[in-house]
Amino acid sequence: MENPFPFLSDGDAAAPTTLILAHGAGGPMDSPFLNEVAAQVASAAVRVLRFEFPFMRARRETGRGGAPDREPALRAAWLGAIEAVRVMKASRTERTGAGRLVIGGKSLGGRIASLIADEASVDGLICLGYPFHPPAQPAKLRTAHLAALKTRTLIVQGTRDPFGTPAEVETYFLSPVIAIRWLESGDHSWKPLARSGRTLPQNMKEGIQIIRGFLRSE
Repeated sequence: MENPFPFLSDGDAAAPTTLILAHGAGGPMDSPFLNEVAAQVASAAVRVLRFEFPFMRARRETGRGGAPDREPALRAAWLGAIEAVRVMKASRTERTGAGRLVIGGKSLGGRIASLIADEASVDGLICLGYPFHPPAQPAKLRTAHLAALKTRTLIVQGTRDPFGTPAEVETYFLSPVIAIRWLESGDHSWKPLARSGRTLPQNMKEGIQIIRGFLRSE
């Protein structure tokens, strides 16, 4: 039977912390953004695993586009990925013990992770550009569940992200376990405007340092 979760793996399989990342609606698990994050975060202390939702696997297999799966299917995929990792870590081939498990992802991947984080009893949540609302539709908020979230959470967001700017986000009622760190002039993928004096490598480096700090403090 084909493995429904063919993970991409970076870092030491015996690392005490495992970070599972899911992709966004537009890019796959091996997008340049996620490749960079995974490569820079992975170490002897953190193993980074990436997986794809069914809709993205279908795009890869057929070469055609297609809308993201509906929320129930995305939630089920996330819970399935977490269970697969837990089984893998408990198997004789991994011999790593339970360790700490943190989940998250880019945009859609991080949002769905936030919906199941408490249910899955994970140790932390990292959202790389959270889609607080669709672009140009600030009234269509995706924040209701964030008010009662219990899982310790980091959101790394660009200050000009069309899915949620600082001025907008400061008006939301969010759980006290959520920490939001802002990258100057960054868009939804942290890319800054040229006139800002910032560069994408600078924002990527800063964002990755923030992620590393969060994982060290877990």
